[in-house]
Amino acid sequence: MLPAWLRPQFPSRRSTLLNDPYYRFQSIDEVRLAGELGVYIDVNQAGVDDWLRLPGVSIHQARSLVALTQSGVQFHCIEDLAAALSLPVQRLQPLTPILRFCYYDADSPSTIQPIDPNAASIEQLTQIPAVDLYLARAIVHDRQRHGAYRHLAELQQRLGLSGQLTAEIMHYLKFSHR
Repeated sequence: MLPAWLRPQFPSRRSTLLNDPYYRFQSIDEVRLAGELGVYIDVNQAGVDDWLRLPGVSIHQARSLVALTQSGVQFHCIEDLAAALSLPVQRLQPLTPILRFCYYDADSPSTIQPIDPNAASIEQLTQIPAVDLYLARAIVHDRQRHGAYRHLAELQQRLGLSGQLTAEIMHYLKFSHR
């Protein structure tokens, strides 16, 4: 037998579930274990990568759920998800150990209302913390001159924004795909 320091080190399943936010669960048993370990997915803030972690969820379904939440739809229970996906509740029921249905009040001052930089006016853009009049004008001018922004990285690159500024504004932006 090899000494411990020569043996390959493989992370335990527990460690992987706790520490790898992109790990795709291989079975319902892993979903159950992740739930016991306190791993969860907030269905009303989940991104495509979050949904794809779940066994049996397709890229099409993940994109559909994200598009719905980005348009303001909030899911309150497993039945809402089933209806949105046109699936029987029983098919989604095994996923409930890690699904959290958190409520976000759209009118609360603490809830961020993302703005589409492809449609926003200068005045709307200046409502974003860290966006001054100069930057708002630059966003609109560049958009008019070079067309819509496809995503945050493109906006950053086209305007030459620093990483710090991009990080400060990214939660306040959502990009339409016109």
